[in-house]
Amino acid sequence: MNDRGLDAHVRPPDWRNPAPPRVYDLVVVGGGTAGLVCAAGAAGLSARVALVERHRLGGDCLHTGCVPSKAMLDAAADGCDFDAARARVDEARLALAPNDSAQRFTSLGVDVFFGVASFADRDAVRVDGVDLRFRRAVIATGSRPALPDLPGLAGSNFLTTDTLFDLTTQPASLLILGGGPVGCEMAQAFARLGTAVTLVERAPHLLPRDDPDAGRIVEGALASFGVEVRTHASVTRVEPTTGGMTVHLSAPNAAAVSADAIVVATGRAPRVDGLGLERAGVTTTADGVAVDDRLRTSNPRIFAAGDVCGGPYFTHAADAMARIVVQNALFHGRRRWSEVVVPWCTFTTPQIAQVGIAADEARRRQVSSITVPLAEVDRTVIDRQTEGFVRVHHDRGRVLGATVVAPQAGELVGIVATVMQRKGSLAELSSAVFPYPTASLALKRAGDVYQRERLTPWVRRALRYYFRRT
Repeated sequence: MNDRGLDAHVRPPDWRNPAPPRVYDLVVVGGGTAGLVCAAGAAGLSARVALVERHRLGGDCLHTGCVPSKAMLDAAADGCDFDAARARVDEARLALAPNDSAQRFTSLGVDVFFGVASFADRDAVRVDGVDLRFRRAVIATGSRPALPDLPGLAGSNFLTTDTLFDLTTQPASLLILGGGPVGCEMAQAFARLGTAVTLVERAPHLLPRDDPDAGRIVEGALASFGVEVRTHASVTRVEPTTGGMTVHLSAPNAAAVSADAIVVATGRAPRVDGLGLERAGVTTTADGVAVDDRLRTSNPRIFAAGDVCGGPYFTHAADAMARIVVQNALFHGRRRWSEVVVPWCTFTTPQIAQVGIAADEARRRQVSSITVPLAEVDRTVIDRQTEGFVRVHHDRGRVLGATVVAPQAGELVGIVATVMQRKGSLAELSSAVFPYPTASLALKRAGDVYQRERLTPWVRRALRYYFRRT
C-alpha cells in the first residue's frame, strides 16, 4: 500500500488540531462514511462542526471495504496477476482519497481533529485532553470484523478485511470462512488470480440473507472459477502447520482442509469500546449503540449513524442514516429510519442484488411473486449472459421486495428500491419507458406479467362482451 501518498490526504503527518470554539453545533465522532456525510452536510448548512478521527479519514469503505474489494474484483476480471491487482487497489484508494481528505473538510468549514475521542460528560467530547463542547453530537465510529470463538484461530495468523489487502505475497491456497457478500466476492477474486480457494458456509446455501436461488447461481459461478464450496459446514478448530494451517470442519463436510492462509469473513461488530458512553448517558446493546427510529440515543443530545448502530453494514446505509441525523439533530426533524428502503448488492459475476423481502419471507407472508428469467430479456440474450433472473414480490401490485441476478443487478435493484421508497407498484414498472435494448427491460416485463395476471376470467369475459357490443 502507498501509505505515504494516502496519508497525505486522510492523516497528514504534520496535522495540528485546531483550537475549538466555546461550543459546536455538531461534534462528529468517527471519520468513516456516516461521519463524513454528517460533517459535510452540517457544515454546508453553516453549522459549526468538529470531526474527530482516531486513525484515517475514509473509514472501512476507503481502506478495507468497498473500494479495495471492488478494485481487486475488477483487476481479477481483467486478467491481472496478483501484483497488478494490488497496484490497482492502491490506485483506487489514492484516486478517491481526496474526497475524504482533511484538506477538503477543512475547506468546507469543518474543524478536523485527529486523536482518540471519548465523552467527558453528556455534552462534551474529549480529544487529547481538549474538551469539545456541543449542542448535538453523533457517534459514527463504524464497525470491525467479528471473530468467531474457534480453537486454534488466534494462533493461526488469520486474515480479515482489515489485513487482507495488505498481503504482499499471493497465497497458493486460501480458505475463506463465511459465505456472505465479502466471502463470495473475495473467493471469486482470488480464484481468478490463481489462488486455490475453499469457501466454507454453515448455511444451506451461499448468501444466506438472499434468495436461495441466487445463492445457488453464485455457487455455480464460483465453482466455474475453481472455488471449492462447502455449505452446511462449520469450522470446529484451526490447527497451525508449517507454512500454513489445517482447518477441521463439522459434518457432513467433515474432511479437513489445508491452506496457506485463512480469511475470516463472518460478519461485523460495532466499535464502541473506549468511547466513555456511560459518562454521556448513552445506552448500548450487543448490537451497538441503541437508537430510536429517529437515530437518537438515550441522551437526546447525541445521535448515532452507520455500522455502530448494528447495521445494516453497507456504505450507502451509513450515508442514508447520516442524512437523517443532520436533519433530525440540527432542525428537530422527525425523519424515521424505518421509512428508508435499503437495497444491497454482492458484486460477484453475476451480481446478486436484493431489496425488501426475499423468497422465504414472501412464502411465509403468502404474497405473490413474479420471476423473469434473463433468457427472456433481449439484451442479456444478445450479450449471452442469461444465467440469472429478476424476481419481484408484491401484494396486489405493491412492490415489497426483489432479487436480481444479472450482470448489472446493482443498477437494476436501485430502480426497484426507488419504486418501493415511494410505495409504488408493478403497474408503474409496466408503464415506464426503458431504453431498448437494456437489461432494465426485465423490470418492465415483470410489470407486464402483473398486468396480464390482473386479467381474471371475469375481466376477460367482460372485455369479450364489450368488444362484441362495439
